Amino acid sequence: MVAYRELYRHGKLRERVETALSLLETCSVCPRSCGVNRLAGDIGKCRTSRQAMVSSYGPHFGEEVPLVGRYGSGTIFFTNCNLRCLFCQNYAISHLGEGQKVSKEELAYIMLSVQARGCHNINLVSPTHVVPQILEALELAVDSDLHLPLVYNSGGYDSVETLKVLDGIVDIYMPDMKYDDEETARKLSDIENYPEVNRAAVKEMHRQTGDLEINREGVAQRGLLVRHLVLPHGLAGTKGIVNFLSKEISRNTYVNIMAQYRPCYEALQIPDLGRRISSAEFHEALSFAQEAGLSRLDKIQPVEVLPILSE
Repeated sequence: MVAYRELYRHGKLRERVETALSLLETCSVCPRSCGVNRLAGDIGKCRTSRQAMVSSYGPHFGEEVPLVGRYGSGTIFFTNCNLRCLFCQNYAISHLGEGQKVSKEELAYIMLSVQARGCHNINLVSPTHVVPQILEALELAVDSDLHLPLVYNSGGYDSVETLKVLDGIVDIYMPDMKYDDEETARKLSDIENYPEVNRAAVKEMHRQTGDLEINREGVAQRGLLVRHLVLPHGLAGTKGIVNFLSKEISRNTYVNIMAQYRPCYEALQIPDLGRRISSAEFHEALSFAQEAGLSRLDKIQPVEVLPILSE
């Protein structure tokens, strides 16, 4: 049984919904803690008020292999974001607000429709700023027999307080670990204290779900899966991140060291971000992870985005 159905069966999911909604009144859903009243329709840094917005949804086959399986990962792309990454590849959604407002009933329908299409999980993409809205919809969807694992696919700038509300609800956490350096995070994503906040969040995610568990069919069921995008000139701080995972989380952490970076949105205006990474940079990042003792590395990179440039 997936995690949230157990809470629902014992009448505890309603309590979590109410706790999450209370965070919207003086908004502290994410670490930005804007303090606006989103229940009344006010808008903070995430540019999302009372209702969540969805850009698209359906089976997705470009995610990590344990999520995709045979029938795809059931992605729901939420509009807007609590980060402001200058190089975001989904900038039309995260920065420009492409998407439509959805009621809790409509979001529940989306979850159920993804399940009906045979997907292995419900993959919540950029959920950080809409956790309360997701839980409202989840309650309705479970009542109509939603039973797929929930994947929390975030940028990694998550509040531990909010994550604790999700304890026993989320089955698979898939956060980014974007930066090891605070100044780089501030410059590239307009965010304060990213490394500190991100590491605390990853610790809480692992505490709740442990290392990634994969069934006999090769499909993820529960646990932590970390994404790390390699940036040009070592800007992501790969060495510090993999050492943290090895020493403070688990050497058995499933990590996707990603080579997919390409200059998008405003990246071409920043000299250090104006090119794809080199093959040497990618392989150096893999070496850092291996030297740190991490053995569960997702090395499958789409051919069309493999780095071929050098300095």
